[in-house]
Amino acid sequence: MENAGRGATDILVRELFDGDVQRARVVVVAGTGNNGGDGLVVARHLAVRGASPTVFLVGDAAAATPDTRANLAAWRGIGGKTVELSSGASLADLRGELSGADVVVDALFGTGLSRAIEGWLAEVIDAMNATESPRFAIDLPSGLDADTGAALGKAVRARATATFAHQKLGLVTPSGSQLAGRVYVADLGVPESIVGLAASSAQLLETADLRRSIRDRSPATYKNASGHVLIVAGSRGKVGAPQLVARGAMRAGAGLATIATWSEAAQAIDSHTLEAMTLRLDRDDVAGSLDRALEGKQVVGGGPVWGLGDEARTVVEYLLATWRGPIVVDADALTMFAGRPSVLMATKSPILTPHSGEMGKLLGRTPREIEGDRFRAARELVAVTGAVVVLKGAHTIVAAPDSRLAVSPVACSALATAGSGDTLGGIIAAMACSLDGFEAACAGVLLHALSGEAWSRAHAGADRGLLASEIADGLPGMLAPEG
Repeated sequence: MENAGRGATDILVRELFDGDVQRARVVVVAGTGNNGGDGLVVARHLAVRGASPTVFLVGDAAAATPDTRANLAAWRGIGGKTVELSSGASLADLRGELSGADVVVDALFGTGLSRAIEGWLAEVIDAMNATESPRFAIDLPSGLDADTGAALGKAVRARATATFAHQKLGLVTPSGSQLAGRVYVADLGVPESIVGLAASSAQLLETADLRRSIRDRSPATYKNASGHVLIVAGSRGKVGAPQLVARGAMRAGAGLATIATWSEAAQAIDSHTLEAMTLRLDRDDVAGSLDRALEGKQVVGGGPVWGLGDEARTVVEYLLATWRGPIVVDADALTMFAGRPSVLMATKSPILTPHSGEMGKLLGRTPREIEGDRFRAARELVAVTGAVVVLKGAHTIVAAPDSRLAVSPVACSALATAGSGDTLGGIIAAMACSLDGFEAACAGVLLHALSGEAWSRAHAGADRGLLASEIADGLPGMLAPEG
């Protein structure tokens, strides 16, 4: 607890006070559990550094955990100001102190919370959220479910969060990251040899993972050795998506990309595509034309704007039944299996890339239910399909049948643009030319995210205006050894 509180204080002083807390007014809202004890350590260390903290202890001090009682005594021992708030007490003093605070430290509830916050405790959180002062959460914002990122009734909206030892699953979800703000990890001083004995829930992807996965090419390499991706996508009036898939694949390193589609779509694609090739599928000989299209290919990507009619279904079902290599299944090719995802179990090496709406259709749930527990939903779809599953969104999740689970560290709002998912499908397909499905998906997800972040930085932190083709065009810089 001492290490946790000191580490959180270091982060708070550095990130919210630029290193100087002299005379800063800080309000620490502490519970009686161990999270409250962490907050009391923070208050003590802030006082030693010249700040003026006030602790509001929410609950009965006699019911506090032993470590929290010890730190409460230590805080009082240095003359620290404490205001005890028993259940149902007036919050007027708390609101008054909050209104004049430079920073509010949230140490009310930690990872052990398992019930919804209601009634008077919800009013305490409302009071914290109502202040204009920045809120700094200890371990995770009070009210946040550590496993799902959902708000349990009420939750603190923090500007920054100091979590301990490692990230928590709930902090790398769209809802959790929004509540937590910028997340920093504080070292508890526990040796990695001991930490490694604990069960790991998921891998947080890092740029070092890309360096391990993506090898430098020999100067003697050639296009066919770099992988040939077949893209089965497109329909009349909807020819942009397959071109974005192809662009993503080739920018990610595929040596060749071929778009196989109906003749009316191919004609339009021919006039706009320079690097990718096109093949026309024969409605009178779907199987034969697909067999010819598959010759010499390493990876298939299929689904964007393909349609849900009988002809489209025939093509997708034939691909899934006959193709033995990796196949990235997206968009319409996923939607046609709504309510019957187990059909995909027969496919040899599928990589499914749904967003929450498509996953909801597959599992018979609403998008809101999927977002309520993204990790559980990803694992469930893996279980019923035997596929590598990429659940797209802020902090995209990658799950594999062998229980490997990874999550992107990036939540970049600029990536919420038309065609972004199509580009991601192409990137993953290119990666699958040389990596297994899970590794390809992880590499593709991280490349896609990093390209979006790089674009945002290059445009003064812009959170919109990114074009999907620009995601692909940013990939070479991400793939460079020093990228």
